[in-house]
Amino acid sequence: MATSITLNKILFYAHHGVAAQERAVGNRFEVTLTVHCDMQQAIENDDLSGTINYAELYDIVNAEMSVPSNLLEHVAGRIIRAITQRYGSQISGGTITVAKLCPPFKCQLESVAVTIDF
Repeated sequence: MATSITLNKILFYAHHGVAAQERAVGNRFEVTLTVHCDMQQAIENDDLSGTINYAELYDIVNAEMSVPSNLLEHVAGRIIRAITQRYGSQISGGTITVAKLCPPFKCQLESVAVTIDF
C-alpha cells in the first residue's frame, strides 16, 4: 500500500526573489508538500510513532520559508534537504511545489511555481 502525507497550499508571507525590491517588500507564497512514508503502524495502531508528524513537517517548511532566497528552486531544495536530514530512511521521496503568488510581471498572472520530485 502506497502512503503519503500532504500539506496542501500552506500560505506564507516571505522575502524571496531575484530583485532587491522583492526581497525587501516580500510577497505571498504557497507551498504544497507531499512526503511518501510507511504509515502502516499508525493505520493499525492509531499511534503517532508509526508515521511522520505533519506538524513537524510544517515547522520545517516554515523555518526554511523564513530564510530569504533569490530563487524558488533554492527554497524548495532547502526544504527537501531539511526534511531528508530529519527523517532519512523514514521517507521514500515526495514532491514539493513552491509558488509565488502575484509575481511582479507586466501582466495578470496568478502565480509562478517550481515543483521538485525527490
